[in-house]
Amino acid sequence: MIHYGATLDVARELVWFVARVLHTERRRRGTRRGRRALTPYWQAVLVLRWFRDATPLHRLAADHRISIATAYRYLHEAITALAAQAPDLHQVLRERHTAGDTHVILDGSLIPCDRVAATTIKTKGKNRGRIVHLWYSGKHRAFGGNIQFLASPDGFPLWVSAVLPGSRNDLSAARDHGIVGALTAAAGQGLRTLADKAYHPAGIGILTPFKKTAGQPPLNARQRVHNLLHARARALGERAMALLKTRWRALTHISLCPHRIGHIVQAALVLTHHEHHGRY
Repeated sequence: MIHYGATLDVARELVWFVARVLHTERRRRGTRRGRRALTPYWQAVLVLRWFRDATPLHRLAADHRISIATAYRYLHEAITALAAQAPDLHQVLRERHTAGDTHVILDGSLIPCDRVAATTIKTKGKNRGRIVHLWYSGKHRAFGGNIQFLASPDGFPLWVSAVLPGSRNDLSAARDHGIVGALTAAAGQGLRTLADKAYHPAGIGILTPFKKTAGQPPLNARQRVHNLLHARARALGERAMALLKTRWRALTHISLCPHRIGHIVQAALVLTHHEHHGRY
């Protein structure tokens, strides 16, 4: 076995931030001093290596001279503690309204995961009654979890939802999370939402492009211009999830339990906010 040095390209302040969160979590659990194989600082390094470089857990365990089971336990502990720091949806909307934003951007993303055997029965569409994989997205043709997120007008991630199986479409996911109701209430105070065609039936306050329906005449010039301007403004929202996935490579494919995807993305959001704003 050959040992070599490596560099973790995150700010030292971020490592100390994660270490403080972990120290607080240990105190909450009543962990006694000297009972852990790693200090909060080195546990933070382990966790950030996993998020930043998607380093396999068996390599992290070997590098820190702990068992693989302990490495998994440390990682899950940190994911839960960091996800608990993520902002609430209503809190985010209040902050953006107070900051004077005219709109936010709503979108959904599939976070890929390993193949999952769970199945469900389709209740809508032409495949109604057919048994399908619960975590398989027909749109993306991949297994994964559906995550809804809000972005600022310039494309910075503001909030991410819990996870739902990949077979769920964006609109039903947004309704189940209570996002549609919260955004409708925010629109009443002047903060509107831009979204793509998937959210077309969402209701007042969520602005979507005009759709060409079967049997109807083509879109007129005003509607086409509206769609063009809407697309240019909404496209910046794509940057939000791209920022999370490129900065934290663990999000490109989750090999942990798919039910943990929501907490993992929320933890990545907290890390991103701290790096860019030092908010937490």
